[in-house]
Amino acid sequence: MPAKFDVYLFRFFVIWYTIGVFLLSFDLVPPWLEWANVVFLITSGLLAVVYFYRSGSKVNSIIAIIVIFFLSMAIESFGVHTGLFFGDYTYKTDFGPKVIGVPITIGFAWLMVMGTSHVLAAPIINVVSRFKALIYASYGAFIATSLDLIIDPVAYDAKQYWVWNEPGLYYNIPFSNFYGWFILSFVLHIVIYGLFFRSNQWINIRSVFWRNNMVKLYVMMAGMFIIIALVNKLWLASIVSLSTLCIIYLIYFKLRRMIAND
Repeated sequence: MPAKFDVYLFRFFVIWYTIGVFLLSFDLVPPWLEWANVVFLITSGLLAVVYFYRSGSKVNSIIAIIVIFFLSMAIESFGVHTGLFFGDYTYKTDFGPKVIGVPITIGFAWLMVMGTSHVLAAPIINVVSRFKALIYASYGAFIATSLDLIIDPVAYDAKQYWVWNEPGLYYNIPFSNFYGWFILSFVLHIVIYGLFFRSNQWINIRSVFWRNNMVKLYVMMAGMFIIIALVNKLWLASIVSLSTLCIIYLIYFKLRRMIAND
């Protein structure tokens, strides 16, 4: 049974999420409530923090959390100050306190991305016999980057949370942003693999409650941005995201059934 704190934390997020989807979709967030974005991002990251902590050994889990948070913050800072890796962009919305020029909420957002993409990618190692780390990390990076295919068009085109200072073909977002996402998430998945894959199996599978919640969290996050994209008539982003979402979940549940039948 999950701890009461875990249940209440996820319920709080679901309530905050539901209100946020409605307010953001129809631009009903008043200026005095803009801090709600900070709470939302931090809470989504905390869900992943608890997932890692509950699912694996405490030491390895803490290492994973620290590496994901600080490496993502460092790379984001490098990108903000140099215009390299993700492309040249500038934050236009206050996402809370900054460290080395990057809002700390970005680190929490990356924890959410990595927690969810890891859970969705993890079963693939059961159907490959060679190059498990490479295939897992590549597929996990694909899942993570797929989420950004809907986040960035909404955040930039519809909400102007940040602006790009260079052009791109997909909603005027530079391609470097997406391969930056892929490279960073690939590296972070390699770290996760190194910490949690032993004797040909995952060792961070102690909590079915949190594994299932990570599966829900990814679709909730993608779904929120898809709804906002549809309201703002971002048709291409909506179609691309819905397509990748269906593929990812079809593969995940197919793999889970294969594992269960072994």
